[in-house]
Amino acid sequence: MLVEKGGEDAFFVSSYNGGIIAVADGVSGWAEQDVDPSLFPKELMAHVSCLVGDEEVNNNPQILIGKAHAATSSTGSATVIVAMLERNGILKIANVGDCGLKVIREGKINFSTSPQEHYFDCPYQLSSEAVSQTYLDAMIMMIAGDYDCGIIRLQFQVSSIELMEGDTIVTGSDGLFDNVFDHEIVSTLARYRNVAEAGGKPDDITVIVGQSLITFIDP
Repeated sequence: MLVEKGGEDAFFVSSYNGGIIAVADGVSGWAEQDVDPSLFPKELMAHVSCLVGDEEVNNNPQILIGKAHAATSSTGSATVIVAMLERNGILKIANVGDCGLKVIREGKINFSTSPQEHYFDCPYQLSSEAVSQTYLDAMIMMIAGDYDCGIIRLQFQVSSIELMEGDTIVTGSDGLFDNVFDHEIVSTLARYRNVAEAGGKPDDITVIVGQSLITFIDP
């Protein structure tokens, strides 16, 4: 298992069951209120790493995000995506906001998640104060003292795809998908077949690349 943080992003990778990948992108606007934007996503991913084997999670990324969010107490907010691979080759995905995942098959984009946004550049978020609020909205509610967590519900995008041997999975924060075209991602993977092993400097963009290398077993 591996948990790392770079910039305001955090991520988690595990070989548990068929494999798990997760990315959380901290909202930089909290820095204007003297709050470290990296603390919330870092704690969120730490809880994800601790809860992957929880019986209630049962390899369900939606439940995993919900339980990890409920356990996170740091002030801040983040977008998040979690993908969990079953041993039969089904990749189950849950995301809140604009972190994304793409599956490349035979040199083409075969599957993509869609960003969740209230409006342009304002994605849905998990927050210490409210879910699916901007950081400013959350701070106003916090100051006013009128936030009731009982009336706010998590708003997930949930999807799944059956992987094939040789598929490449690219998961990342919006810094990747907002700035790099799909054809550029595909061509980069074609040029650098070992890109999943490559390192890099900490930055405000997190990218995880994985490849399906085994034949999946039917249950």
